Amino acid sequence: MKRLSMTALFALLVAVAGGGYWYWQKSGAQGQGEAKSESKAKGKGKRGSGPVSVSLIAVKRQAMPVIIDAVGTVESEHSVAIRPQTNGVLESVLFKEGDPVKQGQVLFRIDARPMVASVEQATAALARDQAQLEQAKAQEARLRPLADKDYITKSEYEVALTQSKALQATVEANRAALQQAKLQLGYASIVAPISGRTGSLSVRSGNLVTAGTGGAPLVVINSTRPILVTLSVPQRFLDAIRSAWGGGELKVEISPSPNTPAITQGALVFIDNTVNQQSGTIAVKARVKNEKEELWPGQFVAARIVLKVEEGALVLPEAAVLPGQDGPFVYVIKDGRAQVQNIVVDRQINDQIVISKGVTEGMEVVKDAPPTLAAGSQVVLGGSEGKSGKGGGKGGKGKGKDGKQAEPDAAAKDVSGKKVKP
Repeated sequence: MKRLSMTALFALLVAVAGGGYWYWQKSGAQGQGEAKSESKAKGKGKRGSGPVSVSLIAVKRQAMPVIIDAVGTVESEHSVAIRPQTNGVLESVLFKEGDPVKQGQVLFRIDARPMVASVEQATAALARDQAQLEQAKAQEARLRPLADKDYITKSEYEVALTQSKALQATVEANRAALQQAKLQLGYASIVAPISGRTGSLSVRSGNLVTAGTGGAPLVVINSTRPILVTLSVPQRFLDAIRSAWGGGELKVEISPSPNTPAITQGALVFIDNTVNQQSGTIAVKARVKNEKEELWPGQFVAARIVLKVEEGALVLPEAAVLPGQDGPFVYVIKDGRAQVQNIVVDRQINDQIVISKGVTEGMEVVKDAPPTLAAGSQVVLGGSEGKSGKGGGKGGKGKGKDGKQAEPDAAAKDVSGKKVKP
């Protein structure tokens, strides 16, 4: 009897456990099915989202320059390395490194005492020989009438004449020696040969300097007003540059780096007479007044050569033009849906793009396409610019004809005029 009770109890436990497992499996399967249905419904809802809100802008005509962008290097129009022209001890430096200097300004002084002594010595020698020359001339003048009357022999008179001429030559040589001594004395003061800005000093006062071209210069002066900018331009633009330059002054705008506003401008002054065969470029130079010293010798800059100004160019902002596999394009709206319009870009100037083909004046295109916009997408106007110049679109918030504020929950309309559920 006891064994029978134990068997019945075990069978009951097995039945309860089996029923619980069956119920758990059924509940799990039902939950998974509901989750899949919910996920599928959500996916369908995401793919079936509403119209895309866009803004339109009209293609307009305006004057735009025809340009050539290039990279340039700033260089001094005139650079001078200052070197001593006489030997001596550098007595003083009369400027600070980096100072601007004027032409004729005294920069260095060399100990002039040896040169002063040479000048005095040459002056004394000249005075001595001039006195001897005067005596010789007087002697020759006294002997001339005696020789004419044969009171003295001709040879005696010729000796006196020769001595006078020799002393005359000696005086001339002494005069040249004095001039040389004075010139050397002038070299004791070193002046700026050009106006410009000084560089770093290579020798300080108290050092012995020697004349000659060997060794480092005392200082280098670079002229900075005006200054030159050398550009490397692809050879395919050579004919256009020569043609524009021949018609008058060719303006060149200078920027510190690409895609930044110009800080100064100059004029083209030089086209090289040969093309660099290795790079396929030709060097041209522009002269810039550089009154405020915006440019510095050795600086790399971005330059823009303005060949001409095209009146009535078709222009769109950069945000309206998109890249595609078949080239750049814009979105246009037709029957309430977005369509792709391929275009040909002529050039870009800052954030403005000049279109040569694909659009016409007044054509409205999507100004700033959202990522969800694609060809065939249904759209709602969120604003437009161009023809009317007003910012509000048909479906956007704004004032109506009666001047009242539109209700925020009003039904929007797509560009075809059909109502769209919010």
